[in-house]
Amino acid sequence: MLVMKITTCIITVVLLLQVGQLNAADTVAKKPNIVVILADDLGFSDLGCYGGEIRTPNLDALAKQGVRFTQTYNSSRCCPSRASLLTGLYPHQAGIGRFVGNPKAAPPGYQGRLADRCVTLAEVLKPAGYGSYACGKWHVNDPGPIARGFDEFYGFNHGYAVDSWEPAMMIRLPEDRPKRTYAPGEYFATNAITDHALDFLDIARKRKHPYLLYVGYQAAHFPVQAPIKLTKSYVSTYERGWDVLRAERLQRMKQLGLVDEKLSLPGLSPIDRADIAKRIGSMTKDGINPAWESLDKPRRADLARRMAVYAAMVENMDSNIGRLVQSIREHGELENTLLVFTSDNGACAEWDPFGFDMNPKKFVNPKAGHGIDGGTQALPNVLHEGEDLLKMGGPGSMFSYGCAWANLSNTPLSLYKHYASEGGIHSPMIAHWPARIQKPGGVREHLSHLMDICATCVEISGATYPKTFQGHDILPLEGRSLVPAFLNEAPRPRTLIFEHEHNGAIRDGDWKLVGNDGLNRDGIRPGSNWKLFNLRNDPAELDNLAEKEPARVKDLSQRFLQEAKRTLVLPSP
Repeated sequence: MLVMKITTCIITVVLLLQVGQLNAADTVAKKPNIVVILADDLGFSDLGCYGGEIRTPNLDALAKQGVRFTQTYNSSRCCPSRASLLTGLYPHQAGIGRFVGNPKAAPPGYQGRLADRCVTLAEVLKPAGYGSYACGKWHVNDPGPIARGFDEFYGFNHGYAVDSWEPAMMIRLPEDRPKRTYAPGEYFATNAITDHALDFLDIARKRKHPYLLYVGYQAAHFPVQAPIKLTKSYVSTYERGWDVLRAERLQRMKQLGLVDEKLSLPGLSPIDRADIAKRIGSMTKDGINPAWESLDKPRRADLARRMAVYAAMVENMDSNIGRLVQSIREHGELENTLLVFTSDNGACAEWDPFGFDMNPKKFVNPKAGHGIDGGTQALPNVLHEGEDLLKMGGPGSMFSYGCAWANLSNTPLSLYKHYASEGGIHSPMIAHWPARIQKPGGVREHLSHLMDICATCVEISGATYPKTFQGHDILPLEGRSLVPAFLNEAPRPRTLIFEHEHNGAIRDGDWKLVGNDGLNRDGIRPGSNWKLFNLRNDPAELDNLAEKEPARVKDLSQRFLQEAKRTLVLPSP
């Protein structure tokens, strides 16, 4: 009898194990759902899991259960990066090498819209059985998300930002679809984007197809805005100033294994190139970001509040990401859903250490679907004092946080959004996919780019990337699948180039050649304008090795020129 019981137990266990194996295999065999979340103007070290002091528990949890990338690149500004992410190409190949718009007689790389020679993620995945849904910031111009393959859309499809307190600027597409309504004082853009994203997930479930959900949050692009109660919780933190906080971030990054323990910063004060700081309107005498303690008390109070609003905006985004993850988990989809989070560029310096202020009536386009567009260079700085401090970030308040706080956001990297230095083109990236990611919680040093997200989606969906689409020849993918990184395979050699507004760079392995401002229209730059860095030893780009390595400078500059011609950087306007 005992033998029979033991035998029965063994058989039961074996059967259970077999069922488990079948279920696991079935999970992997099913087409995975894909969720791509793109933050706006988020610095490399803002998230808690990247060393920041901002509370981001939901993204931190995804990083702990997934992987963090430390060598992920973007295309230096909002619209070019979105073009790369959506198409798997360099932005110039996709038609948006600079900004959106349709300039007359623009070269092929600068048409200002997604070109006919590319396809979007949604267009590629649709034949593979996917439903595709987009929310938030579009910013790759007409013909818009529905015409480029997405089934549903909520957000703004023109302009680079919106007033987060104003629902009228958001649209729902197709036009016959109802959008949610909000009671007075209830609406906030990040929350509303998530509300509609959750609605789209429900639609996908009813339609019973795997889904691609693309969420382009405006957070934390200017105007920085957030619920005032949440802002208050950060004020005391940022009253300590950017010098102290930058040093603390660097220490946490070392503890997290994100940077080398030997890495140092040029003093505690966030210093950057004087010529650049002066050009963007520095209010300081020497054209560099000032030491915190050199500022008077009213200015420090204003600046602490600006950064507190920014931090609250990021935390609010994190909370909304938590809402998305919870819905996916509750419906049993989390195991086989690839979720990727990243940022479109580095932190935004516009326009000086003290930021700028916007007039909502003057700079907000009330037309549905249109956001803020143009005119920011001429905006004034306002010193907020007294009762006005308490309203910062709330309805009717619109401002940026300035280059000194942006320098903190990018710790330990140099410069900002727009430039080809690491602070402009380096993004955090988190990938979460329990069914496939090996050794979760780790760090991946694979050289990667936002265009790799498209290549990854093509591979894991079983889709076929087309050679032609709607009668047009399609450029081959430039991006590489991230699956080898998910499986913890060794990184492969790779070369990437960058160009935005005549700021150029090429990265080959650990070496990077970079030149900011003055890239000639034919791509030829005097050798003295190039700077050479070994990013393995010097991720902050502090030690220019150009004079010591003239042969390497010559080789990389020639290769940059070749790649610039091939990828439609050249000819430039």
